Amino acid sequence: MTRENLLIVADSEHDANMLYAVGFLLPDPFVYLRTGGRSCVVMDDLDVKRVRKSALDCRVIRLNTCVRKLEREGVKKPTIARVIKTVLHEKRLKKVLVPENFPLGLARELRGLKIKVKAKEGMFFREREFKSAEEVKKISAALIMAEVGLAEGIHALKNSRIGKNGRLFYHNIPLTAEKLRSIIDIATIQAGGIANHTIVAAGSQACDPRERGHGGICANEAIILDVFPRSKKTGYFGDIARTVVRGRASEFIRRMYHAVVRAQDLVLTRVRSGSLGSQVHNAVLQFFEKEGFRTVCHNGRMEGFCHGTGRGLGLEIHEAPSIGPTSEEILKPGHVVTIEPGLYYHGVGGVRLEDVALVTPSTPRNLTKFEKVLEV
Repeated sequence: MTRENLLIVADSEHDANMLYAVGFLLPDPFVYLRTGGRSCVVMDDLDVKRVRKSALDCRVIRLNTCVRKLEREGVKKPTIARVIKTVLHEKRLKKVLVPENFPLGLARELRGLKIKVKAKEGMFFREREFKSAEEVKKISAALIMAEVGLAEGIHALKNSRIGKNGRLFYHNIPLTAEKLRSIIDIATIQAGGIANHTIVAAGSQACDPRERGHGGICANEAIILDVFPRSKKTGYFGDIARTVVRGRASEFIRRMYHAVVRAQDLVLTRVRSGSLGSQVHNAVLQFFEKEGFRTVCHNGRMEGFCHGTGRGLGLEIHEAPSIGPTSEEILKPGHVVTIEPGLYYHGVGGVRLEDVALVTPSTPRNLTKFEKVLEV
């Protein structure tokens, strides 16, 4: 932990840096200061009692106490900027580092009060990149929430009926991407997660890795299910993807699937301390090329393996480090990364598999336990 003077003004429910700093979820914005290696928060009286139980290593300052002090000193309309200046003045400080998303208006007001405000480049808390054993447990718990939702979705597919023209019916009602997504999301919520743009992309829709999916689902076509909830309790994310076919997969889809399974196994052998992200990604590209799956631009659209191999996971769904074509980051023990190779071809469909792994000094530990089965 650095001894820089740090300032955040945000709520911890939506701001990952604030949540990391204080360790509790609060929907309303408040002030966080870390000076000389010690932390304090300034917040409304309504939250003080609860926060004092949660923030064991944080001094809690009542906002109203600061406001009344300023009023006694003759300040007619005490603002958050004035309160921050008062706290900094007590510590004899006139300069702070803030995150790159710090409110511009507040920064301007602080500078008007002779407080030097500078945005810190890169990660605000560098230590966030390396997960502690406790954080790994929280990510694993969020992964279980994702797996619960995924299992419920696959169960619905298994129990669907194949009707005319290959259309799937569930409880005698046409099974759509929207319906299957709601089944997954409800199970995820009941497991303690917050459903987050769950992907149910079937057939030609699966050619676009960012397509959420819509409309009816048919038998014998690949369906990408990508579930990435956030834990309601801790704020950490889980992420898992599987590709399944209700019925019989075509020979080409089958070949794609087994190539992606082997590519994921290849990544697990390369994701080790000291590996360069771009080298891991390029190894997957070369593997797919040898298997006959080229990555090309066809009619203005990318086909093949057209996204990164993985990236960090934690309090945000996308964190450092990245494992992609331009990544210059070196993998180190404590990194928690997704491993998500995929293949996408227009007119055929897409296949993606995603697990989450912890980088260790030796062999990586796969945190994902969910089975891989193509046909259901």
